[in-house]
Amino acid sequence: MDPYLTARWLHILSSTVLFGTGMGTAFQMVWAMRTGKVETIHSVASGVVIADWIFTTPAGVIQPLSGLWLIHLAGYDLTEPWLLATYALYMLAFLCWAPVVILQLRIRDMAAAALASNMPLPHRAHRYYRIWFALGWPAFAALVAVFWLMVNRPGF
Repeated sequence: MDPYLTARWLHILSSTVLFGTGMGTAFQMVWAMRTGKVETIHSVASGVVIADWIFTTPAGVIQPLSGLWLIHLAGYDLTEPWLLATYALYMLAFLCWAPVVILQLRIRDMAAAALASNMPLPHRAHRYYRIWFALGWPAFAALVAVFWLMVNRPGF
């Protein structure tokens, strides 16, 4: 198999998993939190945490590796302006995603404790959710911009 086509396939596949899982888990978490039902929030947050470890994390690692492989195979300079913008945007998305994972774990654990004690979800969980929600927007916008850069490769 052609190494360039293999690298391109891995890059496209991992970006699809990264973006698609992010959108899907975000939608599920928003929908669950809107219900206000502790059982639903716990169940969905548990699934979201697992999905992040099984799908998002490996795709997030494969993305830069396959990208660097593509850059090498295509003969681009690592410091081309559109690539520098891509690196910065990808880092922004990662810097938003890392705390989101921690917030998801905390929300899941607070929901489990509330469920076990037959209590409502604590206010702190709702505050964590608002932070989680706010962090999702710059990550989403950054990845949309990365897609645009990958397709257009502008010269700036």
